[in-house]
Amino acid sequence: MPRRRQFLCVVASNVGGGLIFTLGGRAVHLAAQTNQSGNNLLRIRLRFFNQRQASVVAAAAARIFPSDAAGPGATEANVVIYIDRQLAGAYGRDRFRYTHPPFQTGLPEQGYQGKDTPRKSYIDGIRSLGEDFAALPPDAQDAKLKQIERTRFFQLLRRHVIEGMFCDPMHGGNADLIGWQLVGFPGPYMSWANDFDKHDGAPFRPQPMSLAQIVGHPVTPWDGES
Repeated sequence: MPRRRQFLCVVASNVGGGLIFTLGGRAVHLAAQTNQSGNNLLRIRLRFFNQRQASVVAAAAARIFPSDAAGPGATEANVVIYIDRQLAGAYGRDRFRYTHPPFQTGLPEQGYQGKDTPRKSYIDGIRSLGEDFAALPPDAQDAKLKQIERTRFFQLLRRHVIEGMFCDPMHGGNADLIGWQLVGFPGPYMSWANDFDKHDGAPFRPQPMSLAQIVGHPVTPWDGES
């Protein structure tokens, strides 16, 4: 039986965009994103998580990289969608890691040597946080995350939150280039030759552009499969 389609419903104004950083680092909010029908909710199709799992991961990610006065966080950057896409692909099932026994702890520099795939680590980790995690107050969420901070799941989650904040948007995160605006990264420009004379001696912070914007056509990530 095919898996029933699952969607993550979010308030349009809480996801991505509408946020520009000036040269002085000041955040300027623009109009919130909406869909073509002008609805307030966006329905984002999930490829791995179900709705409950996605809400738990989104809430946990928001505590690891929260939104505050300094700028946007994991919620605005759509980090949960980045994680969902990664787990749905080859990486999620450990396509590129040797996963046959015997399993031994190994040395720290050898990395994870256990049998669990990233998918399995997430499913177990979400279960450990509890179905009501997203509804808990921030202090209670932080306390639960503190209890699991030495687990494989938390290590993966923290790394994936950072990746989702600053990846190219083709991977599902960094919505509207929010992460790049936050740190002043312009994107993968191929050359700066045309800007040398225009901005000589003056502050210059170009508008970030994704790879698709730079090359002028849609791009898709390579996941190692035909």
